[in-house]
Amino acid sequence: MPGFELFGDAERKEVNDVLESGVLMRYGFDGARNGHWKAKELEQELQTTLGVKHAQLTSSGTTALNVALAVLGVGAGDEVIMPTFTFVASFESILAAGATPILVDIDDTLTLDPKAVEAAITPKTKVVMPVHMCGSMADLDALKAICDAHNLILLEDACQAIGGSYKGKKLGTIGDAGCFSFDYVKTITCGEGGAMITNDPNLAVNADHYTDHGHDHIGNDRGAEAHPFLGYNFRISELNAAVGLAQVRRLEDFVSLQRKHKKILKDALATIPEVSFRRIPDEDGDSAGFLSFFMPTKELTDKVVVAFKEHGVDAYWNYFENNWHYIRKWHHLKEKTSLFPLSDQIINGMQDLNTTDFSQSDDFISRNISCLIKLSWTQAEVQERAGKMVAAIRSVL
Repeated sequence: MPGFELFGDAERKEVNDVLESGVLMRYGFDGARNGHWKAKELEQELQTTLGVKHAQLTSSGTTALNVALAVLGVGAGDEVIMPTFTFVASFESILAAGATPILVDIDDTLTLDPKAVEAAITPKTKVVMPVHMCGSMADLDALKAICDAHNLILLEDACQAIGGSYKGKKLGTIGDAGCFSFDYVKTITCGEGGAMITNDPNLAVNADHYTDHGHDHIGNDRGAEAHPFLGYNFRISELNAAVGLAQVRRLEDFVSLQRKHKKILKDALATIPEVSFRRIPDEDGDSAGFLSFFMPTKELTDKVVVAFKEHGVDAYWNYFENNWHYIRKWHHLKEKTSLFPLSDQIINGMQDLNTTDFSQSDDFISRNISCLIKLSWTQAEVQERAGKMVAAIRSVL
């Protein structure tokens, strides 16, 4: 992770197909395409690779969430339960739908704590949105049982976890719908792009229309197409899809590399008694995009962060100090700072995020360090990195 580390002839070939045709839009211009339909091909590849019936490409992982929430019928007055640790797109998409984000604690999986989810359910709850952060999955059995018991929708935000699985099923395929991001720093990249996947044909049809201004895509004249409902422009371009088409065909190799590199690092850190690792509900299904571990205290974690810099270890995050991924510094959400007026339902329905107790999340995130697993490392480089990480941690113990 990320896939751009291994760009090569396959990506160039797919992009050149598009440039030679001159058709950059995924719809129309049939005669000029020379048979090239990169977005359609990528959707088919995703369906085959993920073992799902329907895939709808979008312009980003964020718009994939926008589309999923829309076709699931989520809107004003609805509450969506989400974790305190995620990317800001999770709550952005909920607010864009006109719904209310309800944030709850994570546990040692670094994903939704099922007990916290159950405690947050109200008559307005419509969706539970686990986010499979840093390549690994939420406790999906527990979350699905909660959703089934309360007649709630399970929407998987798998934007950081393509290639991962849970008990034999690919992440994103277990809930009512799943979403992926293919931005520049994901395991599979389109440069910018995303996808919503589902096994529900009605959701799939509506997603196809919604991403393209509500066009029903019936007939051969785009200008004569009907609009059965409101939609937006969340389309992916053929250029972006072309890059992703080449990349998705390499997914198995990418994930295999990530797992190989991660094992070397994890085995090295496991020799240190003070280091513990995030709990992964299905170890075999880990996409291994990150190695996430805990130190016993925040103070020791802060010292390790400094020691990593001193020992030349890069590409790691202590998310407690991060602006994008943890609630602690989401001041714009806490203060509901918006360029346009938010609805009274959102203003009055959200928790007071300045006073809500997220001490459980604070504990896990403040003691966590997540290290990116690069695809381009040689085995010697991984082993050298493992040695530096061990030396850095031991230096502060």
